[in-house]
Amino acid sequence: MKLGKYSIGIGDRFAHQGIAQLRGIVKANQFGLDISPVWNKSNREHIYVHSHPTDVRKEADAAVTALAFKGKYFVDADHINMGTVTPFVETADFFTLDVASFIGKESKPEEIQSFISSCEKYMGQLIIPGIDHPLVVSESLLEKIATKFLAATQQASEIYHFLKTSKGEGNFITEVSMDEVETPQTPIELLFILKMLADKGVPVQTIAPKFTGRFNKGVDYKGNTEQFAKEFEEDVLVLDFAAKEFGLPEEIKLSVHSGSDKFSIYPIMAQVIKKHDKGLHVKTAGTTWLEEVIGLALAGGEALEMAKSIYANALEQKEQLCAPYADVIEIDATQLPSVEEVKGWNGEKFANTLRHIPGHPDYNPNFRQLVHVAYKVAADMGKSYTDLLEKHSDIIGACVEENIYERHLKRLFSL
Repeated sequence: MKLGKYSIGIGDRFAHQGIAQLRGIVKANQFGLDISPVWNKSNREHIYVHSHPTDVRKEADAAVTALAFKGKYFVDADHINMGTVTPFVETADFFTLDVASFIGKESKPEEIQSFISSCEKYMGQLIIPGIDHPLVVSESLLEKIATKFLAATQQASEIYHFLKTSKGEGNFITEVSMDEVETPQTPIELLFILKMLADKGVPVQTIAPKFTGRFNKGVDYKGNTEQFAKEFEEDVLVLDFAAKEFGLPEEIKLSVHSGSDKFSIYPIMAQVIKKHDKGLHVKTAGTTWLEEVIGLALAGGEALEMAKSIYANALEQKEQLCAPYADVIEIDATQLPSVEEVKGWNGEKFANTLRHIPGHPDYNPNFRQLVHVAYKVAADMGKSYTDLLEKHSDIIGACVEENIYERHLKRLFSL
């Protein structure tokens, strides 16, 4: 099983927007692209909204059937580990192996030494085609890299081989995720991480490193765009070299997690993948949930009151809602509107405050990030929330489609 050249992760917290999401992708594919949708949902999200991995498969299959979609599509067991993988085995065919928590864990000295010895041919000044400077590889550098990442790649190997036994070789896509950490992986670290994975027989098709800068949920990239551009291009070239040198899948590509709304770096990524004719996977995740709340606000009446109630509850539960996402959100509480203020808003004002339109006078990234992590509030509302999704499906679906196509795919692929 091979992932297409271009793919987009389309998380859907409540499994109501599959068709609308796919409509946005179909619209982009009319320009000659072949973007594969990947419906992704993590174990944490399933717990919060009281759903099951089979629900995601049903949603994906139903959307593909409804639109007679002929391209590749996948269902991603997002951010799984050995403790959470089992419920996803039957229905997922894309597995994001999250091994970030194993970075820096201790490995046996003999395993570290064995890895260093296996890298002897790369010692000195290593030339990677396309990179304008040699990578300086020393024994001490390799020791640091092995000490830091060997345990994480071993964990990836254990999860992969469990899946290989459970599903059969070649019956699923393997992604390795190392993004939810404080320190970015450098291109040279990425190179030897890929060697470790190859050595352990993990046929990684996409890898999600931690990039330079902040990738906060649902808002724009925060960081030095020139530095990001340099590292992103070097990472692309490292992957190309690693595929040929280590025998990894030739279609291997970078995955950008928390990639939704990173508008300032979309043109950079578009330019690099076009220049080198490479693929890309971007996860947009929770932006569909935000479009549901926007659609409810625009619908007015009881739907607008529901949107306001979600915000009021989110503000009250701010600390516990934000805690699991502490590394990927930055909320200035002083910039959050009061519940009383929001009560006086009409639907347009609420939607414009939440919707990510750069430069719009009403847009508030703090408000947006808080609602982004507040889907548990809606889940606790149960049927009263999902009934309104169904009642106002036309308005909400139009918002979801516009978000995927206009704000994401058009920017990512220079349409």
